Amino acid sequence: MNKRKKTKQRSIQRLSIIITVILFLAGWQSLVFFFDLPAFILPSPEQVVDRFLRAVADGSLLRHTAATLLEILLGLSAGILFAVVLGYFLSRSTILQNILQPFLVASQAIPTVAIAPLLVIWFGPGLLSKVLICALIVFFPVLVNTIVGFRAVPENLRDLMRSMRASRWQTLRLLEMPAALPVLLGGLRVGATLSVIGAVVGELVGADRGLGFLINVGRGQYDTALVFVGVLTLVVVALGLYTSVLWLEKYLLRWKGE
Repeated sequence: MNKRKKTKQRSIQRLSIIITVILFLAGWQSLVFFFDLPAFILPSPEQVVDRFLRAVADGSLLRHTAATLLEILLGLSAGILFAVVLGYFLSRSTILQNILQPFLVASQAIPTVAIAPLLVIWFGPGLLSKVLICALIVFFPVLVNTIVGFRAVPENLRDLMRSMRASRWQTLRLLEMPAALPVLLGGLRVGATLSVIGAVVGELVGADRGLGFLINVGRGQYDTALVFVGVLTLVVVALGLYTSVLWLEKYLLRWKGE
């Protein structure tokens, strides 16, 4: 009965998504038709699809998507790794937190968009600057969730591990990491979507490849349909990353359901 209920819920969810997409496209087409908007202001869905097919056919969309995806994955990995390692030590050391917390909070007061041009100047318009921008924008939400997750581990369970003479590594692997994982993965969900923003910001500032570069090209040529293609591709990439994190969360936390 429970399985049948879940299947029904999934069917309703898929149907609602399809209906929402159809209504959105119908509203978009109606707006273009009734206001007789030119293509450089608002292209019709048909024109966007046609531009998408041409970008796929000449290989430009795949090439720029691959470049952006590489920047996202490298920046996301670097930001998560640094945030988890630093977050663990901050959760275990009050002194270290008191020293670093003002700098970490101050760093978040500076918008990434403001320092992106500096990073492009310092490290060039290549891959490194985009990865750094992406890692910076991912770092803080993952760091906060890591600290919260590790501090939420019950102290009596830590005492139990000590009474069993567990090493620091055993305590981390068998107790702290599984206990902190739900909160940590919540931060990863936020970071996965923010990483797309980080990569595109870097590409908009200065790049010769990537979806941000493609959007800049479309804007400069008044090819608004190409801009839509770039933006919608970014949406698909962000949804793919978010869904991947959900699958990873479901896999790693399957013991909770059991």
